[in-house]
Amino acid sequence: MGEAAMAEILARHAGREGALLPILHDVQAALGHVPEAAIRAIAQALNLSRAEVHGVVSFYHDFRTDPDPRPVLKLCRAEACQARGSEALAAGLGDPAGVRVETVYCLGLCSVGPNAMIGEVVHARLDAGRLAALVETLA
Repeated sequence: MGEAAMAEILARHAGREGALLPILHDVQAALGHVPEAAIRAIAQALNLSRAEVHGVVSFYHDFRTDPDPRPVLKLCRAEACQARGSEALAAGLGDPAGVRVETVYCLGLCSVGPNAMIGEVVHARLDAGRLAALVETLA
C-alpha cells in the first residue's frame, strides 16, 4: 500500500472516536493484511505505541500481518449451524490444499444452515458434497 493510500485511509477516519478498528479493517480490505509499515503509520497517526496497534491486530483473528494469497471459505460454526451438522462438515473438510477455511459465528441464515461464505456470497443448506464442490471451485 502506498503512502498516499495509507494517508487517505487515515484522513477518512481523522478525529473519529475509536478509529483504530475501522482503520485496520480498511487496510486489511485494501491489502489483504496489515503490514508492519501500516502498523507504524497508524500508531503515529493515532498517537499510540506500535505495541498497542500490534496487540489489537494480533488479538482479532480477522487481521493478518502477512499476506495469504489463498482464497477464503468462511464456515459458520454457530449453534444453529452446529445443530444442523456444521461440526461434521468441518471435520470432514480437514485442511484443504490451496484454500483457507475460517470459522465464523453466524452468517445470518440460521434457518437454512449449515452455511459458508465465499467473498460476499453466502451458500446455504450445505452438505458434505456441496461443501466439497465449493472448495473445489476455490482450489
